[in-house]
Amino acid sequence: MSTKTKRLTESAMLIAVAVLLELLSKMFIPEMTFGGQLTIVSMLPVVLISYRHGVKWGFVAAFAYALIEMVIGAKTVAGAFQPGYFGDAAMIGNAIIMCLLDYLVAYTALGLGGIFRNKIKNPGLSLMAGSLVALGARYAAHIASGYILFSGWAEWFFTQEGFPAWGASLVESLSPGMLGFVYSVVYNGLYMIPEMIFTCIAAFLLARPQIVQKAD
Repeated sequence: MSTKTKRLTESAMLIAVAVLLELLSKMFIPEMTFGGQLTIVSMLPVVLISYRHGVKWGFVAAFAYALIEMVIGAKTVAGAFQPGYFGDAAMIGNAIIMCLLDYLVAYTALGLGGIFRNKIKNPGLSLMAGSLVALGARYAAHIASGYILFSGWAEWFFTQEGFPAWGASLVESLSPGMLGFVYSVVYNGLYMIPEMIFTCIAAFLLARPQIVQKAD
C-alpha cells in the first residue's frame, strides 16, 4: 500500500471513529438547549490525524469532518434557513455565519492538533497540548458565533429561574455588548471546557509510541 493510500485509509478510519463516538454520545448525553453537546472525546481521532500526518493534512481531514458534521447537524442547519430561527434578524446572512463558524471553521480548526509534534519531545504532552490548542480554537469559533448570533438571549440566560445570583449581577454591571460576549463564553464553555479537559486527559493516556509515531 502506498503512503498516500495508507494516509487516506487511516484518516477515513479515524474520522469514522470520531463520528461513531459522537453518535454514541448523542444516545447517552443530552444536547444543550440551544445547541452544543459534550461528547465521548469524539474530537481526539481527528486531532490524532493531524498529529500523525502533519498539520497540513490535518486541516484537509478536519475540513472533511466539518462537512460530515454539517450532515449530522442537518436538522439544525436546515432550521437556520427557516424564518424565525434568529428572531427578526436577517435569516440568510445569519444562517451562513452559523454554518461557517459553528461547522466549517470550528471543526476544521481541529487540524491544529499536530502543531506541537516537533516542538515538545514528550509524546503525551505534545498530543495533549495539540488537543488543547485544537479544541480551544473550536471553542473560540463557537464563542464568536454565539456572540454574533445569539447575544440577545444573554439577559434571559443569566436571570432565568435557578441560575446563580451572580448572573443577575452580570446583567446589572455589564454593557449589552460585553454581556453578550460573556454569555457566549459561559454557554459554550458548559460543554467545550469539559470536552477539552477530557480530551487532553485521553490524549495523554493514549500517547503510546505505536499510536503517535509519525506515519509518513
